[in-house]
Amino acid sequence: MATGKRQKKRGGCRRLALAILLLLFIVPAGLVGWSWWTLQRPYQGYPEPERQVTVAPGTSATQILLNLQKEGVLANARLARIYLIYAMRDPKIQAGEYLFRGPLSSPQVLQILVRGKTLAHSFTLVEGMTLEETAEQLAGLGFGRHEAFLAQMRTPQRIADLDPEARDLEGYLFPETYSFAARTSEKDIVDMLVRTFRRRFEKNVRTLLAQGSPGRSVRQVVILASIVEKEAKAAAERPLIAAVYQNRVDRKIGLAADPTVIYALKKLGRWDGNLRRDDLRMDSPYNTYRWSGFPPGPICSPGSPVSRPPPRRRMCPTSISLAATTAPTSSPRPCRNTTATSRSGSGSTGGTGGPGAETPGIPASTPWVDTISGTDRPSY
Repeated sequence: MATGKRQKKRGGCRRLALAILLLLFIVPAGLVGWSWWTLQRPYQGYPEPERQVTVAPGTSATQILLNLQKEGVLANARLARIYLIYAMRDPKIQAGEYLFRGPLSSPQVLQILVRGKTLAHSFTLVEGMTLEETAEQLAGLGFGRHEAFLAQMRTPQRIADLDPEARDLEGYLFPETYSFAARTSEKDIVDMLVRTFRRRFEKNVRTLLAQGSPGRSVRQVVILASIVEKEAKAAAERPLIAAVYQNRVDRKIGLAADPTVIYALKKLGRWDGNLRRDDLRMDSPYNTYRWSGFPPGPICSPGSPVSRPPPRRRMCPTSISLAATTAPTSSPRPCRNTTATSRSGSGSTGGTGGPGAETPGIPASTPWVDTISGTDRPSY
């Protein structure tokens, strides 16, 4: 009888031990299964279609994941941290502004953070905008401080190899639509604008510049293109306007270009939207009614293409803004008579007023290319 009791007791112990072993196996397996299901299950804990979250620089990974759980992006921050360490080998999470849309699994969220797929903000630099206007618009859209942008744009070292005479980046910020991540510095933004100019220049202009008229510099090409950009109202006008201005420069005749005077007035803070005859007499190196040759520098950011000038010779534009006394029969609007002094001090030369134009160009959307016509450029 005692033997039977002992056997029954041993059998009970075995069953208990087996139950404990099964429990020790089932509970962890259950926890693993639940954890895996939680990680892989698409989750959205916010009511809106999307949720924007900012990851500040220097924030620890643990704190970032806790913030995402609080924002309803992650179901369980601790599980996500374990997955980040052991499954993804603990890569660095990129700072920035993120936009999460719809239900996402934890691995999907972590991939977005590790790859730095931050929210991009777009900015369009419009053809004809000046350096000041570009800085003002960037600051107005929240990309940075106006003064910081101006400080960067007034640092010409970025283009010293292209234009050693440049005093700032006027004319060298290429018009295009750009996308920048949140918190991109003013320096990095200006670097991008200049890099885009350089890329377009190397692709579309460098070869033509080498093949064009001897002595033509990058600076001259950009200056002429910027004037044409402000003058031309239609693409078809650009070659004619560019040719007229270039031929006037070649003959040391004043360009008589209204946009250069307007640019001078803007720099002085005197531009009110109206150009008066007294303004054409102002003492400024940008007043191309008083001084022959190109102005001291570009007056805006040129960006539209222009075909090569047509094979005709002319010194008057096809359209100008102010009436004058002399008008050639081939021009629908009259040319202005002006007296421009040579910048070299060689005297004054009579000349007719100018077109508003851009430069003749290169194939792509590169306006400043059109100033490079061949050796047999027509005169207008």
